[in-house]
Amino acid sequence: MTITSTPQNSAQAPSGRLYLIPAPLDFGCDSEMDLQNTMPWGTLSVASRLQYWVCENAKSARAYLKRVNEIAPLRSPLQALNLQELPREVHKKGDHTGNFDARHLLTPALDGHDVGLVSEAGMPAVADPGSSVVRAAHDMGIEVIPLTGPVSLLLALAASGLNGQNFAFAGYLPQDATERAQRVRELESLALKTGQTQLFIETPYRNAAMLQTLLQTLQHNTRLAVCSGLTLSRGVCRSDSIKNWRQKTSPLDNSTPAVFALGR
Repeated sequence: MTITSTPQNSAQAPSGRLYLIPAPLDFGCDSEMDLQNTMPWGTLSVASRLQYWVCENAKSARAYLKRVNEIAPLRSPLQALNLQELPREVHKKGDHTGNFDARHLLTPALDGHDVGLVSEAGMPAVADPGSSVVRAAHDMGIEVIPLTGPVSLLLALAASGLNGQNFAFAGYLPQDATERAQRVRELESLALKTGQTQLFIETPYRNAAMLQTLLQTLQHNTRLAVCSGLTLSRGVCRSDSIKNWRQKTSPLDNSTPAVFALGR
């Protein structure tokens, strides 16, 4: 009988892990906000020791990590960290369809280094780019570890008073006014028929136009919640019937995205 042995140096080195690192919802604009009020120590501690990053925007990521450093010192100088940006087309068209191959961004993990994935605000890959990186990690056998932090959609849902047992996220609605109104009617019909809360999000400069469409389109008994900047000092959330919204319309914050929720 012949016995063969495997050389010790042929063993594959263990791969690193992909950490999903939430970011505060201020988009780096509120440098006076204490991160420890909204970010758990465990998340900040992991972020402080990561050398390799995949990010939505390198400038925003550095601003965030600079603030992390004030609480949990970074393992390396900020300038020495390796930050890889997701391509611009991913920001514009999203990367949830499987059209973007992100495996090359995770090369450091194959060499045994942990990698952090971060977006400009909130949880990466949730209403933000990053799902292609997570998908690639699974395909490559890299462990994916989501960490805790603010997620605007869930914060808004919890604060809305609407159905939190059955809900759906519709993403961004059409920019064209006619198409947007039609989509609003579809979502309202679904919400009223099934009881399923419908969530969607809008960029700051279109918040007012979205609210106007909702007030002009929705039925007066439909309930609408609008939340913006939750966890921040300027955070607001109002939940009321369309009838009452029309009687007293509150101005929306134009510096942060708003989450809209409608239901019954």
